[in-house]
Amino acid sequence: GGEKPYECKDCGKSFTVSSSLTEHARIHTGEKPYECKQCGKAFTGRSGLTKHMRTHTGEKPYECKDCGKAYNRVYLLNEHVKTHTEEKPFICTVCRKSFRNSSCLNKHIQIHTGIKPYECKDCGKTFTVSSSLTEHIRTHTGEKPYECKVCGKAFTTSSHLIVHIRTHTGEKPYICKECGKAFASSSHLIEHRRTHTGEKPYICNECGKAFRASSHLHKHGRIHTGQKPYKCKECGKAYNRFYLLKEHLKTKKKKKKKKK
Repeated sequence: GGEKPYECKDCGKSFTVSSSLTEHARIHTGEKPYECKQCGKAFTGRSGLTKHMRTHTGEKPYECKDCGKAYNRVYLLNEHVKTHTEEKPFICTVCRKSFRNSSCLNKHIQIHTGIKPYECKDCGKTFTVSSSLTEHIRTHTGEKPYECKVCGKAFTTSSHLIVHIRTHTGEKPYICKECGKAFASSSHLIEHRRTHTGEKPYICNECGKAFRASSHLHKHGRIHTGQKPYKCKECGKAYNRFYLLKEHLKTKKKKKKKKK
């Protein structure tokens, strides 16, 4: 490489420009002059703060040319690009989906087996991946670090913010090749595609019934567990489906009107 005349007196590392040395020196001094106004986290250099800010804004400047999927870090894009170019020799025996490596396959298999090793200490709910647990914990803490600049609505995850922003812009970048229907999120497109393929990868461990979406399996599971999370605040009657609670509230309203 080129000449690096600026040398760190602490560790001997050298740099081409003085500003890089100045920033590097802060590793030794512990000085972090660039502070995030949103959460107070501080950084040694401006670039560190810029990258961090994307966690609040939801900005994802690194886009895949093949499928349009975007990322807030270049290394994440590079990892993703491999999914288009690399071989996927690890195949799921249940649904035939293929993966780059064994760890990705093992994570995927948990969808079918129901194994969820990451447990919430507050409520005992379990998750297949640690990132899902991190997001879930925010339902207890109430933390919503991702805020919409248009309407002020806040979200627990950056992906939820990005999908929400599309309600303002009307953008639906995910298009079904079969029928042309467009969606605001990739997960909705993936779920929709199964209406064409007939694929139902989410299987109930109790009765073997299969579903297109994990949310459908989750709702179905309440039949077996007896869980009724939708409760009427007036009379305490509970339901396993939100629409059933809505129906109940409607009939209550009608009865009140008749009494008048």
